[in-house]
Amino acid sequence: MSVQRRFTKFLGLAAVGALTVGLAACSSGGDSADSADAGDLTTVGFVAVGPEGAWREANEKNIQETFTEDAGFELKYAPATNLDQKSQIDAFTSFVDEGVDVILLSATEASGWEDSLERAQEAEIPVILLDRGIDPDDPSLYITRIAPDNVEVASEVGAWAVEQFPDGGNYITLEGPAGVGVVNERNEGWDSSVDGSGLVEVAAQTANWSAEEGKSVTETLLKANNNNIQLIFAQNDEMGLGAAQAVEEAGLTPGVDVKIATIDGTKAAMQALADGQLSYVHEYNPLFGDTALDVVKKTLDGESVESYIIVPSEAFDSAEAAQAVLADRKY
Repeated sequence: MSVQRRFTKFLGLAAVGALTVGLAACSSGGDSADSADAGDLTTVGFVAVGPEGAWREANEKNIQETFTEDAGFELKYAPATNLDQKSQIDAFTSFVDEGVDVILLSATEASGWEDSLERAQEAEIPVILLDRGIDPDDPSLYITRIAPDNVEVASEVGAWAVEQFPDGGNYITLEGPAGVGVVNERNEGWDSSVDGSGLVEVAAQTANWSAEEGKSVTETLLKANNNNIQLIFAQNDEMGLGAAQAVEEAGLTPGVDVKIATIDGTKAAMQALADGQLSYVHEYNPLFGDTALDVVKKTLDGESVESYIIVPSEAFDSAEAAQAVLADRKY
């Protein structure tokens, strides 16, 4: 059964805050339209991940292009410093101290957020999770999570792999950074489909979402296994694209000798699928700014929202399927 969340207390505080700002502007003698407009804007603190590949760039750009002044928002964008969680916690704390109207959180790490979320709750500032969940997951500390379903996406990738290798085969997994909830969810979904099949995982290693590391890790693992690898599951596109380079440099043919499946669905990956370098790409749709906007408005109006809003995402299993969407791909 779905759970609906409501944040009713905040509406009154937001209204009082807007009135206070308006009165302050009048008492200071400021009668410019700019001052009035600034007081009417809803402030949104965006605790972001920052540079982390094409998917993240598309996602954060989409959020920034959605929460604009024209839409009635002042977005305060705070990307992490070198993916460091402490910098995110510091930004989150600053937003609470400032008294922003709402916080959007894309966490670099799943754990370690309880104190911050409790502080936001005490300040009656609603928090909305974007993409990544938290661990332990306590839905009482946030309004909702907006993201594609990592477990389901990876499960579909695994189901495709089992179908491709009815007689089994050796595979390696290229994972994202340790401690990230997305990594755990994608492992869970993949394992649920391939466990009990003839597929044998000979190695699993992080390549930190990086094409360069995906290439170097794959090179090492191919050599360690005498090129006896038939499948590579890369938890994001960049690592999969790096793996394809390593496969070629090892004298093997991607898509023939070694099939490569990835998650994200960036334009570069779709082109690689169209060119036969990748064998399967499952989209992890990053363009959910409009959904986040709708949730923020409903939350501030005291309306109910689902505790987990799943963003629909497609799967592509052929060059033809990739070619059909390449021209309109936005990321």
